[in-house]
Amino acid sequence: MISGISKKVIFFSFLFINFLQPSKSAEFSKINKNINNRNIKLTLSKLSNVEISSNSHNNIPSNNLFDNTAYVKFLKEKTDSLLLAKAENQQNLIIQSDKQSEINDVIYAEGNVSVSYRGKLLKADNLIYDKLNKKIEARGNITFILGDQIFRVSQLEYSFISEKGYLLDVEGVINTNTLIDDIASNFSLSDSKKLETLIDLKKKEVINTPNNVQNWLFFTDKMTIDGDKWKSKKAIFSNDLLELKQVKLAVNSLQVFPINEKLRFKSSLNYLILEEKVSIPFWLGSRNFNFKKLQPANTWNFGYENLDKDGYFIGRKINSIDINDDFVLDLEPQFLIQRSLKGNTKSFVKKGESITSEKVKRNASFQDYFALKSQIKGRINSWDLEIDKNLNSLDFDKFSDAFRLKTILNKEIDFLGTKWAKSFYGIYRERVWNGSLGEAEIYSGYGSKLQKENTWVVNGIKKKEFLSLGLANITAEALNTKNLITNLKGNFFYSLDQKFPISIQDPKNKSIDISYKYIPQPITKGLSLDTRLEASYYFYENGDHQEYLGLGIGPELIFGNFKNKTFDYTRISLFPFYKFDNGESVFKFDHNYEKFTLKIAFDQQLFGPVILKSVGTLNLTDDSDDYGEFIDSKISLNWKKRSYEFGIFYQPHNQAGGISFSLFGFI
Repeated sequence: MISGISKKVIFFSFLFINFLQPSKSAEFSKINKNINNRNIKLTLSKLSNVEISSNSHNNIPSNNLFDNTAYVKFLKEKTDSLLLAKAENQQNLIIQSDKQSEINDVIYAEGNVSVSYRGKLLKADNLIYDKLNKKIEARGNITFILGDQIFRVSQLEYSFISEKGYLLDVEGVINTNTLIDDIASNFSLSDSKKLETLIDLKKKEVINTPNNVQNWLFFTDKMTIDGDKWKSKKAIFSNDLLELKQVKLAVNSLQVFPINEKLRFKSSLNYLILEEKVSIPFWLGSRNFNFKKLQPANTWNFGYENLDKDGYFIGRKINSIDINDDFVLDLEPQFLIQRSLKGNTKSFVKKGESITSEKVKRNASFQDYFALKSQIKGRINSWDLEIDKNLNSLDFDKFSDAFRLKTILNKEIDFLGTKWAKSFYGIYRERVWNGSLGEAEIYSGYGSKLQKENTWVVNGIKKKEFLSLGLANITAEALNTKNLITNLKGNFFYSLDQKFPISIQDPKNKSIDISYKYIPQPITKGLSLDTRLEASYYFYENGDHQEYLGLGIGPELIFGNFKNKTFDYTRISLFPFYKFDNGESVFKFDHNYEKFTLKIAFDQQLFGPVILKSVGTLNLTDDSDDYGEFIDSKISLNWKKRSYEFGIFYQPHNQAGGISFSLFGFI
């Protein structure tokens, strides 16, 4: 027996099984005698306190007595309130239709068939229920509604005895923001109002949510049901609600089933289809599914990383490996192209030297041509665990120098009446970029953090607040030497970002149509003023401490609509930031060095979806050796569309680069 939660969970994208699920007796309860008026019949199940008959028309004007339209309206008005009251606790089917009949224990319902069961809604043109064989059939314009989840089906058959059936021509809209709540809750029949306003799945106008797309389209020719499993040879998902052309996820050999109160997905080789021209294969494997966290993996990874990999490299992600029901292992073997061509490496210290010594040129062995990146994700009780490992050479004589590890265990907790992110972490050999001080090394460390983030709007002013408390034991490079030191570190950090509108032109319509080829939402143009307040306090076991108060203010100018083919979008941002600081750190990686910086950002559409993006931080600290130089920078050339974005980027400050891809709607 499956638990109640599991029964609900297996609906996921399809959400139909709760409709098909019988009551405790696995059959419909006795149906009251039909109420007839000409060809109009209403059947109610197990509503014994309702007394409706063909001559119960005292409240109907006599001149409308035989008016079918008026009578149907009257019956609906008299029964809707009762149906609403009964919906949440309803354990039996309620069937409404224009015509009904029963022959040899087979119920036939025709015309505007409406079925409610446990708060779920179904509408169809025709419905047949065989009471003896416990089999249901529905045909013609079938619509399911479960909260914000909407589905259409051309044909449905299901046997309660064999627990097998199928659905044909399934198409639907899945709202990922409310999916879990919709699956786990009962809903009022008032949701039927959504049928009145239901429009085509391919819409002329939509309101998009690019940072976290909530509405997804779903299609499959046939979905089969076999007990707890839902199967489809091929299912299509898309976040392109307008044309279904920019992005499609083609999931092959899909299986959905519950395991331990969770939803499990299996599939074979799948494809990310862009513009109906480019197909990129990816694997989901077998795993617990979450739309908000799913990101179709780039099977191939091409990048540039000079410090650890000596330049260009290529990686190939292999299928996810299930360690158990709660943990998944992802592996990416890499071939270090530039290291293999040169035959030497500058990514390691001299043999026998300290890990913090200067890196030297060494001959590369065959094992040095290969690297391995891996990640383990899973849950331990209510905690999320993530372990990231990088091995930048397979020569195990260099293991301590080539291996990097980071582990984090986190969960959301209630603290002081609000939600906080609580985490424990451990690191080995982590690289940190610290502006003018350059690359710094944390050899090892472990600690805990408590963080809170809040975003809100007041009188048109956008505000974002961040608070972090932490305590850690760290072994890292000392501030002024290459020696490793160990110290206990505590920290407090607070920031408040605000965006003040100066001369802003908000779009009159928040929705977009097919004229928006390059952006997922209308652009808010004009001049705004960004401000930032920072307060930080670090203290160390040896008694040292450092603190600062940081203030920043600068303009952001946006113009253009990003709809025309050339130079129709420009963004310029200037943000000077000054720190009033005191004290110093014992470590190199977290020392406050630059007092005065200027962050510059420039985005420019060039042609069509091609956009140039650049951002850099200019050091304006008078006594710094790097005065007037960029200490942090990134430049990218992107192909930007309504549903996705692809780019090539390079970071000069740490000599790293690669290829990026974002599918809007994923985190």
